[in-house]
Amino acid sequence: MIEQIVVVGGGGFGRETLDVIDALIAAGERLRIVGVVDAALSDTNAMRLHERAVAHLGTEQEWLRSATGDEKFVIGVGAPHVRAAIAERFARAGVEPATLIHPQAVVGSQARIGAGVVITSGVQVSTNVTIGDHVHLNPGCIVGHDSALDDFVSVNPGAVVSGDVVVGPQVLVGAASVVLQGLTVGPGATIGAAACVTRDVSPGEVVVGVPARPMETGAAS
Repeated sequence: MIEQIVVVGGGGFGRETLDVIDALIAAGERLRIVGVVDAALSDTNAMRLHERAVAHLGTEQEWLRSATGDEKFVIGVGAPHVRAAIAERFARAGVEPATLIHPQAVVGSQARIGAGVVITSGVQVSTNVTIGDHVHLNPGCIVGHDSALDDFVSVNPGAVVSGDVVVGPQVLVGAASVVLQGLTVGPGATIGAAACVTRDVSPGEVVVGVPARPMETGAAS
């Protein structure tokens, strides 16, 4: 039986998710892209979907009214809190999530991977890692041994989560950042791009720099 996949979100990560599906199909997996659901698809992204012959299925509500019940969904939206809200709506509608692991990703022994996870090309997941639901692992990132990533975490390209790290739900780990071994990153925290985290990060905290420190109020304005 061919698994029917709907991608929610037609932006950058949504199209990277389509690349993962294409790679899995090329490797022999029995998958089919039904199309992309996106209520605010830009003209540029609509053109890019058209160029790759992927259908735009309209809004969530429009697609759910026409769904056959055989489809699974995967969320191609980078922001963790937005992804959590989408997942809740689809769960209420009774649509099951798909889990996608690129053939060129490496997943170690005894790793536990949740539902709705997207693991892109070049990712390395070490041994005894636990990954929660709807986690995004972007190209080239590394998750070290015995680490645990809770639901809706995003690990951006080239980031390194070292061994025995605990990452709470809805955390964003910025591109090329490093979280050193044995640390805890609290729920909803953000680690800035290229930051080096040398201490635990509190819930909701935004840390930047080397070594990473809390962002000062108004620093981003």
